[in-house]
Amino acid sequence: MAEHIVIPVLISFALSVIMGPVVIPFLRKLKVGQTERAEGVKSHLKKAGTPTMGGVMILVSVIITSLFYVKDYPKIIPVLFLTVGFGLIGFLDDYLKVVMKRSDGLYPGQKMVLQVAVTAVFAFYLVKIAEVPLVLLIPFSGGSYLDIGWVAVPLLFVAVIGTVNGTNFTDGLDGLASSVTVLVATFFTVVAIGSKSGIEPITCAVVGALMGFLLFNVHPASVFMGDTGSLALGGFVAGTAYMMQMPLFIIIVGLIYVVEVVSVMIQVTYFKKTGGKRFFKMAPIHHHFELCGWSETRVVAVFSITTAILCLIALMGV
Repeated sequence: MAEHIVIPVLISFALSVIMGPVVIPFLRKLKVGQTERAEGVKSHLKKAGTPTMGGVMILVSVIITSLFYVKDYPKIIPVLFLTVGFGLIGFLDDYLKVVMKRSDGLYPGQKMVLQVAVTAVFAFYLVKIAEVPLVLLIPFSGGSYLDIGWVAVPLLFVAVIGTVNGTNFTDGLDGLASSVTVLVATFFTVVAIGSKSGIEPITCAVVGALMGFLLFNVHPASVFMGDTGSLALGGFVAGTAYMMQMPLFIIIVGLIYVVEVVSVMIQVTYFKKTGGKRFFKMAPIHHHFELCGWSETRVVAVFSITTAILCLIALMGV
């Protein structure tokens, strides 16, 4: 039992911790520093220049750890594919932004095409090769599944791309995306072990990698994960949920991701409709709380505690 639960956590944690003192100075040397918006939260201006793209540490730790288990646990392949696929899109975006100094990184159209392509390969593998039915486990139903027929395919695209971008929006404060996602990954690990789903080595690897990364990412962060990390983590959450037929549970355990995306959508829509007025002081919503006077660490603590409680509620609903 310990072999496929505790060991992957320890391997991934160790890799992440070992990489920190190597990767962070390397990123500093490359000058892949964070840029902060002048009109943003003023306390964030001092973060300018902090190395970003630290998500490489998470991604490499998860890949190496998963490779030890992939032969005995083939079901981790689609989850690993989605994690790495979105991680590479994020890496390309980060690289264009911070190394090539192209302020926008990938253009929205390019990003969307790549995200749809990665999701399409995942959907094909899921249905045709892994033969996982696209039925949805209904929370608090005592194990009932919802079969929505062909609608399940477009829903998969919306759920995967929505989760990935929600995780991306959550990554805006020291340790926020890491803290929230380590709890979500722990929830999926518990369910994976309990249901003998065969994907627990990768969920454990993500838990370990994030714990290691958090040592460098808690306030004041010495490295940020960048899109490399946040998109990879979003891919992991969506891939894991679909492998266990639990996408509906993302709305519960990943409520922070959902709220972050919705806050941006409300802000943009309201701004356009009212000719420049703002609904929130700033979006995504974690910045709104900061401008209301919350410290960065308080926002991270409240969002993490909220996620921990939601994970416990979701466990009752499995």
